[in-house]
Amino acid sequence: MPSADPVVPTDPAARPTGAPAPAGRSRAGRRLPAVLLVPAAIAALFALLPLGYLAVRSLERGPAFAWDVIATGRTAQLLGRSLLLAAVVVAGALLLGITLAWLTVRTALPGARAWSVLATLPLAVPSYVAAFAWLSAFPALEGFNGAALALTLVSFPYVYLPVTAVLRGADPAQEEVSRSLGHGPVKTFLRVTLPQLRPAAAGGSVLVALYVFSDFGAVSLMRYDTFTRGIYTSYRASFDRTPAAALSLVLVLMTVALVAAEARTRGRAGHARTGNGTSRPAAALPLGAWRTPALLWCTAVTAVAVLTPLATLGYWLAVGNSATWDPGRLIDTAGTTLAVAAAGAALTTLLALPVGVVAARHRGRTAHLLEQSAYAGHALPGITVALSLVFFAVRYAEPLYQELPLLVCAYAVLFLPVAVAATRAAVLQSPPVLEDVAQSLGRSPLRVLREVTVPLAAPGVAAGAALTFVVCMKELPATLLLRPTGMDTLATRLWTETGTGSFAAAAPYAAALILLAAVPSYLLGRHRT
Repeated sequence: MPSADPVVPTDPAARPTGAPAPAGRSRAGRRLPAVLLVPAAIAALFALLPLGYLAVRSLERGPAFAWDVIATGRTAQLLGRSLLLAAVVVAGALLLGITLAWLTVRTALPGARAWSVLATLPLAVPSYVAAFAWLSAFPALEGFNGAALALTLVSFPYVYLPVTAVLRGADPAQEEVSRSLGHGPVKTFLRVTLPQLRPAAAGGSVLVALYVFSDFGAVSLMRYDTFTRGIYTSYRASFDRTPAAALSLVLVLMTVALVAAEARTRGRAGHARTGNGTSRPAAALPLGAWRTPALLWCTAVTAVAVLTPLATLGYWLAVGNSATWDPGRLIDTAGTTLAVAAAGAALTTLLALPVGVVAARHRGRTAHLLEQSAYAGHALPGITVALSLVFFAVRYAEPLYQELPLLVCAYAVLFLPVAVAATRAAVLQSPPVLEDVAQSLGRSPLRVLREVTVPLAAPGVAAGAALTFVVCMKELPATLLLRPTGMDTLATRLWTETGTGSFAAAAPYAAALILLAAVPSYLLGRHRT
């Protein structure tokens, strides 16, 4: 057995003066270099743009009117229903994501590679498609149960993917030592493995909760009132945007509170290792008598998350005929969807890179504020982000109104947290001592970022870009409002056909959307096998 790596002290007082911080440790008290501060501040201001719109709209008729809108029983009801739905979905996503990650990475599960790929495929299923599939098959699910089921099944990969990455990169020596001391698999998992998974699971849980807060399609089809549906109803019911803006501010406060709570749970310990421990894969644990239950569990999750929506779409495709849809229009719409999603993913990843590095490598109020600001837009419903950008374009940048760049900007505001979370996790997995060495050799902060930090974090950043690409393809409400005249994406065509009850005509667009989104989802799963 190779010798264990030396333990790096985590207490700053225990390190010799001038020694580098332990792997994964943030730099406290170190000034943010301008090469990170300036672009991170630009990204934060970009994400906060919708908040400026909300502030203007909410206070348009005075603070008293805004308070009267918020301080009502209806607002309290929407708050309770939104929090309840988010709590149930997060709990379900943690259960599915952590168990599947552990089974596919750390055990001798038959077909682990295939199960790993299948676990990422729900990312390709939009929430409104999943809701439609379950509602058409089981109408009794309408309401809270259906919304919770649909959202859990499409969002658990947000937990599965980061937890899988940590399990593959974690040093197995700690678990081996625990087992050598007589601790069983369960005790080892709870006392050694689970604490290592906490940052990844917490980050994934935040994304799941934000996904629930901002979802519009599933809760609308399931007719379950949350803040997003309440805001949409308020927008449609009146030309006065002040009530909807005030409700949106409450949603933003929920987001800030959620991100702040997650930040407090991260702890101060590092998560990367500096030796050869990370290069040795963990030995697969035999399942023994649990082999059959494990396979049944994986099969059941795959059946309800992937096969049910596909079977429903297959039924509607079989019911339809060549007269219900136009293949040429379908191909054109698919090409437009790919181009717009690629542009959105590129801009989002570019904006997220400095924010993710700052969040992983620096402490202090500035770093904390920059990271929190990046999450602001994700909890806003797409319709609110879209209207804020329309407000901005009409007043300050009229040539952008109803043009493609405005839609791409909306994607960046909405999905910046997806790329930030992936970047932060990737940077945390690389030891900062390498950056310290580069700086001691005279490299400037820009060169350190370009030659050390980014190359080491590149696989995680690329995974975040692929994930952002998938969610951009599935986005609906902002696309409905901001798309250029005459432009359609697969999501908007699907929504249009479904709205008129033409389920057979909608099915080809839904199938194409799932198929195209499945490609990056498959690559994400394959990258982790």
